[in-house]
Amino acid sequence: MTEGPPQVARVEPGEVSAALVTALHTGAVASRADVGVIALTGPGAVTCFQGLLTNDIELPGDGAFVYGALLTPKGMIVADGWAARLGATVSYTVPAVARESALNILTRSVPPRLARMVDRTEDVVVYRLAGPSALAAAAAAGLEVSSAPSPPSPPSPTAGRVILRPDGLETARATEGAPFVLQVTAPAAAGDLLAARLAAAGAVAASPATLELARILAGWPRLGAEIDEKTIPQEVRLDEIGGVSYTKGCYTGQETVARLHFRGHVNRQVRGLLFDPEPPAAPADGWSVVTHIDRDVGRVTSLAFVPDVGVAGAGRWIGLALVRREVPPGAVVRAAGRDARVVDLPFAFPIAAPA
Repeated sequence: MTEGPPQVARVEPGEVSAALVTALHTGAVASRADVGVIALTGPGAVTCFQGLLTNDIELPGDGAFVYGALLTPKGMIVADGWAARLGATVSYTVPAVARESALNILTRSVPPRLARMVDRTEDVVVYRLAGPSALAAAAAAGLEVSSAPSPPSPPSPTAGRVILRPDGLETARATEGAPFVLQVTAPAAAGDLLAARLAAAGAVAASPATLELARILAGWPRLGAEIDEKTIPQEVRLDEIGGVSYTKGCYTGQETVARLHFRGHVNRQVRGLLFDPEPPAAPADGWSVVTHIDRDVGRVTSLAFVPDVGVAGAGRWIGLALVRREVPPGAVVRAAGRDARVVDLPFAFPIAAPA
């Protein structure tokens, strides 16, 4: 985990162009992801990982691609990421800042006689594609893509699908509502060629800031922003976005998660913020307090400026915030020194239109 107080993740004006917003909304974008990749291989890999992940990697079967988190025994999130199951191997792709924490948990929890852990981070590159034309662009680039996000039997809406080619290229289709459509993992030596093929196929090359904007629009949490060392899964929508199974067997931290689900509720949760376009000043940097009716009700966790695709230089700020559950959608709050409206997630396009 990151140490110290969480920071506010920001996508500043100019980091994502209006053309990239258009591609994200109507076409396809591709960007290299800043991630770590850790693999468990061996006869006990799936079983061991099943006992650690908040989601179910066993039920969807071979080829499953699921989002989930690793928790402390008290149910606090340590790392979150995407697990791909291929035969006797489970690969876990996590944010780069979570790599060491995930390695520590797996080293401590997985007996070497059952599964061998391999840090693949330096050996592979990971690209993520977003936008409604992402699958078409991948197919045009010659990538093999699953025809459906989950197998017909058993049905598993919280599982995508992953395919491994003989040349070592993995294509993983994410679940509905994820901030990207496809994750492509390739040997490091093939990274430049993969990027060129995707660009030639119509996927607009983008910076990581574009993936960050897609994350905020989708309302997905980020380690070090929405997630700190005291965050439990339901506070950051892990159950809403398909990152928690309430029917699988035991896993580390399950007691806290299950007790909240069946017997209680969280006191705070992630909500969207739609800032007033006037005045055009940016939300304050270094000031994350959210107030409602002169009462402190939470903190801003992520901010992004979304350019208006029709008016040069125009746009508006959006954000994510952890706010108390009694603050309803539609409420007007003061967030980071600016007026904003609390909205449900995910955000809807066009988010740059007047509220």
